[in-house]
Amino acid sequence: MNSFFKIGLVFLIAAAFLIGVSRKTDFGRDEYTEVYSGYGSRGHEVGAVQQTLKENGIFFGEVTSFYGTQTEAAVRRFQQQSGLPVTGIADTATLNLLGVSGAGVPDASERNVQLLARIISAEARGEPYAGQVAVGAVIMNRIAHPSFPDTLAGVIYQSGEFSAVWNGQFEQPVSPASVSAARDALAGIDPTGGAVYFFNPRKTNNAFLHARPVLTTIGGHRFCA
Repeated sequence: MNSFFKIGLVFLIAAAFLIGVSRKTDFGRDEYTEVYSGYGSRGHEVGAVQQTLKENGIFFGEVTSFYGTQTEAAVRRFQQQSGLPVTGIADTATLNLLGVSGAGVPDASERNVQLLARIISAEARGEPYAGQVAVGAVIMNRIAHPSFPDTLAGVIYQSGEFSAVWNGQFEQPVSPASVSAARDALAGIDPTGGAVYFFNPRKTNNAFLHARPVLTTIGGHRFCA
């Protein structure tokens, strides 16, 4: 194998790797990026999960802020004991029960109601009322989760996350039902059980979304952890 062929082969392999790891989901999130604490994660949130599980007599390892097999097993035990879906991932519902959560709930000011109603109307137009409340609940759950922005506007306008913000749907008239759904979501009603993702399986074949643990299905949307 001559040197030019070797160099070309190395370049092709590197390019293929970069394409693979940078492929985007429908919401702009890297397909291989885990926003929750899960196996292989590092950081303060992982350390807080480990410390809390340790204090509850469920985790017996050292608090290393690395999410390894011991942490995953402890999270599974906690989820089983708490009646949560046993995924081994520290999702919103798990973090909330552990007391490891992010910012507070935004108030139900008219400005917040209208902003939340706008994204609900854009993303869930034609969905049943419960499905519209559920989309609002996903926004609220993201605010509470430390891996997402901690404000209502920050979550809605987060770059690449909601296609309706940039495809024109966000500027369409808001339905009265979406305004009511926004008020319910801001009041803490959550038909999803803690979801932070939703998608229509008939409209996307995105591998990242299809791999998420499904918490419930309402109308045409799956709501996932």
